[in-house]
Amino acid sequence: MRIARFSIDGNVAFGAVEGEGTVESGGLVLDIIKGIPYTDFELSGTKVPLSKVRLLPPVLPNKVVAIGRNYAEHAAELGNEVPDVPVAFFKPTTSVIGPGDAIEYPSFSQELHHEAELAVVIGRMCREVPRERVKDVVFGYTCANDVTARDAQEREKQWARAKGFDTSCPLGPWVETEMSLAAAGDLTIQATVNGEQRQLGRTSDMIRSIEDLVVHITEAMTLLPGDVILTGTPAGVGPLNVGDEVAVTIEGIGTLTNKVIKRG
Repeated sequence: MRIARFSIDGNVAFGAVEGEGTVESGGLVLDIIKGIPYTDFELSGTKVPLSKVRLLPPVLPNKVVAIGRNYAEHAAELGNEVPDVPVAFFKPTTSVIGPGDAIEYPSFSQELHHEAELAVVIGRMCREVPRERVKDVVFGYTCANDVTARDAQEREKQWARAKGFDTSCPLGPWVETEMSLAAAGDLTIQATVNGEQRQLGRTSDMIRSIEDLVVHITEAMTLLPGDVILTGTPAGVGPLNVGDEVAVTIEGIGTLTNKVIKRG
């Protein structure tokens, strides 16, 4: 099931996405969900065309835990070694935007990069998750763009500003909930800028699997329903300029599209 979060007539709700097509092509409708999707819920039967709503970030995470250098070729392209343990960092909730929302070019950077990533959405409160129970705490998967001020990342060493500025975490367009861990571990992931392919890889190239990451993160902290794990980016990261349209497409999930604007 594809679950989206949306706004219509000033109201915010979740809905199950039905039909075939993309956000841009039309043909999709939303069956409004009664309640919230992390618990037992019912479909209301009230349906609205997706073209009539504004899609929002599919979840509002308490925290976004991101993993750096989880693809060997990406680490190499930036001149980095593959770390001995996963490199984790946070992106604040104020960095999260949804499909179609603008990425604002930060004033402190002259080198903004896209990073296409598979995002894991947590479905229940969990801590110290054993490997065999990871499947029980994953709600689903969505597309993410870990937008990075590369020059600030190199200059400041700490990644808080470089990867945590407002609008640096596009998520969407929805959460795919009926995908197994095995399937999520072998998906095509790509990024295009103005229609030109920049990144193309497979999640099977990740150094640490989804199970590895959930176990590692929950050894240290409690994850809550709606929290998001960004699993790293394949090689091919590159610059974004004001006016660019960047799209992240993941097999079996969908396409997340955002434009870059000058911060006003």
